[in-house]
Amino acid sequence: MTTRRTRPAPRPPEGTPPRAELARQARAVLADAVRIAHWAAGTPGPGTAAPLAAHALERAATALELSPAQVRAGWDRARLAGLVELHGDTARPGWRLRAWDRDDSAVLRGWVALFDAWSLVHAAPEGIEAGAVAEAVEAVPQVLSLLQLSAGSVTVPALLDLLGQRVAELQEERCEVPLGPGRSAPAASAAPAETAADQAATAGPARSADLNALLLDWALEGLAAVGALTLGKGHATLTPLGNWAVWVKLEQICVAAQSPAGNIEQSAADMLLGCARLTPGPARDEYRAWLAARTVGSAVAELLAVARGEDALLRGLAFEALRVVGAPAEPEVRAVLAEPSLRPYALLWLAEYEGNDPDDAQDVLSREEATWLWVDTAAAVADHGETGLLVRHLDSAVQGTVPALLDEVRAVGHPRTVQVLVALAAAHPDPALAKAVRRAAFQVHTGGA
Repeated sequence: MTTRRTRPAPRPPEGTPPRAELARQARAVLADAVRIAHWAAGTPGPGTAAPLAAHALERAATALELSPAQVRAGWDRARLAGLVELHGDTARPGWRLRAWDRDDSAVLRGWVALFDAWSLVHAAPEGIEAGAVAEAVEAVPQVLSLLQLSAGSVTVPALLDLLGQRVAELQEERCEVPLGPGRSAPAASAAPAETAADQAATAGPARSADLNALLLDWALEGLAAVGALTLGKGHATLTPLGNWAVWVKLEQICVAAQSPAGNIEQSAADMLLGCARLTPGPARDEYRAWLAARTVGSAVAELLAVARGEDALLRGLAFEALRVVGAPAEPEVRAVLAEPSLRPYALLWLAEYEGNDPDDAQDVLSREEATWLWVDTAAAVADHGETGLLVRHLDSAVQGTVPALLDEVRAVGHPRTVQVLVALAAAHPDPALAKAVRRAAFQVHTGGA
């Protein structure tokens, strides 16, 4: 722990431009997206939601003097970079758009969000099986690492060889053996039409190499489209932005690898438990490193699965890790608002994501939601904290008096209410108050009023 806290800040590779220059380059990449985000945020009424309505597309193209294709592409980039937020059929400016001209860190975070979403920016070739596309996306970090470590251009054949090796490793990990010459697939009475990927597999290694080449071209074009690399005749080179982003992700992985618990290789639950006693700064470093080693979608899904579990501490920590994810997690977080156990956490996450001060974010909770969250937090303290913390937790209740708190806690229906009240009664030094809390616990347990 001490080693992590005193570890000197890593220095970017020699030749990396200063952050101000990197931010300038990121602003240039996203210039059309920023113009469209400002236009959409200033357009009253519905019609700017995705997919961009036809009449809004035409108005934007006329107002901004761009082609419809440029408007559509810029709109997608604005959403992926967190420059606009969708609320029903209305687009609102994201916090990054408000900070765009003055905050280089916000600009770089927005560009990295776009960089992470490169496979959404550039559509995959038609006719290729989704599994093959997913394998290519999963293999791309290895390709980017080679480009970054080479500190210059790398030939396409070298990149293709690495991509093929990584795809083969992924297939082996999943126990998928590609069919080659002399091997036949099981017979089927009604075989469906073959996809391009099916044809590639049954045609043997030569056709598989062709498929990998097609997917590599797609990946390189997608990364070039977001400004991460440049393409020459038969070679590719990372841009300063791309080189910096890959270095940051590699550094995060190295930091995590040095942690005593080795959190980068842990499940989400074990990683969160490993971070539970860290202060906020080191904990966020661990979250970033863990996230950097996974695709955004799978990481968010795993964190939300942990949040749905019975451990209240992990529920709170999962949403802390989701704060580090930022914009890419917004749709999934918004989707869990209908789940009572996650709704208070999701409301607070969204309030902070939309730019509210964390101290004021509690205002978005109803009285019942705030009470439910108080019980859930108390459960986390009772399971993992010290008794003194549980007593002090009383001061954070919105009710103001213990009798009012007990009345509303009994009504809120949290599954851990009895255990929380019993633990609070056992910990509180005031005998009269402890007696009242025990009585409330008994009434909840027996279903009494």
